[in-house]
Amino acid sequence: MSVERRISRISLTKRYMYSALIIAAAAVAAFGIRALRGPRMKTANSGYRVVMGTFANITAVAADSKTARACVEAAFSRLERVDEVMSDYKADSQLSQINRDAFKEPIPVDDDLFKVLEIAVEYSRQTGGAFDVTVGPEVELWRKAEETHALPPEAELAQARSKVGFEKLILEARSQTVRFEVDGMRLDLGGIAKGYAIDLAVEAMQRAGAIGGLIDVGGDVRCFGPPADDRESWLVGLQNPTADDRLLLVLKLRDMAVATSGSYRRFAEIDGKKYSHVINPAAGSTADELISVSIVARTATAADALATAVSVLGRGKGLELIDSLAETEAFLVPAGETDELIHTEGVRQYVDTSQPVPVYSTASKVAGR
Repeated sequence: MSVERRISRISLTKRYMYSALIIAAAAVAAFGIRALRGPRMKTANSGYRVVMGTFANITAVAADSKTARACVEAAFSRLERVDEVMSDYKADSQLSQINRDAFKEPIPVDDDLFKVLEIAVEYSRQTGGAFDVTVGPEVELWRKAEETHALPPEAELAQARSKVGFEKLILEARSQTVRFEVDGMRLDLGGIAKGYAIDLAVEAMQRAGAIGGLIDVGGDVRCFGPPADDRESWLVGLQNPTADDRLLLVLKLRDMAVATSGSYRRFAEIDGKKYSHVINPAAGSTADELISVSIVARTATAADALATAVSVLGRGKGLELIDSLAETEAFLVPAGETDELIHTEGVRQYVDTSQPVPVYSTASKVAGR
């Protein structure tokens, strides 16, 4: 599939998220990142580029401009290598080969793909299956539903459900191979691949000499080190899910990541009802209780996977899960006509109250806890 087609499908239509997060290194703005230059450190900013089927923006802080630019390019090279392996839109990717042939025979895979699958299985266990990369058969049905504007037939959903379950995914560490126990299984890495790629790109930037930096890939963000100004933290704006041109609030982050799973842009509309793009693996139904879930965590991999899991678990069980995890916080916006923002107690350390940002709800209220 061409890059242009993938952008049209994933990034440029109203139903798909451009970026759930709006980044500000100099000031919070509607789009993009602008890095401040300080007397001692230099920055380089990529502008928006296409990678992994969406838009990415990378800022690097280094001792000199040449090094900063090299750090940006190192990060993009790492993202592109991950995409070559993990894209299900590339017929020759290792992920596509797994989906075609892993029931017939074990498929050897590279270190990156095997590692992310191991991590994915751990998150499946941790979340009781709310996060599950074997959800592919159900995702395919709902993609078709979006195109046809008709709900998937129950018989087809039942058949798809029989092919879903992380315990049916066999990972053999000694041979570094992947095998399916059931014919028709299909992996979907949409809830973890971007976050994992960002973490690898951060490592690439640091090896190239970055003192600090921020990577935004389709709304999944990780920052490290200082911005090139007098502040200690990077500013990251969470988009208001009910108003495209407004921010919900501003986070001050350093050595942290944040990812958002939201149905407010990416959804299927059938008979006047909107259905989330996030699928409940156990039921085969869409996860519609929350229109936006933002997770702050130490790594982008964790933030990405947990945003999907909490979307599936819903408000009660989702908050219980996040409360059980160290260095992990959540912001939830329920579906419906409500100005309600739900969050875990620890988010207060990350909210930048000094920014004059219009917030549509009471961020200080912890509802339903």
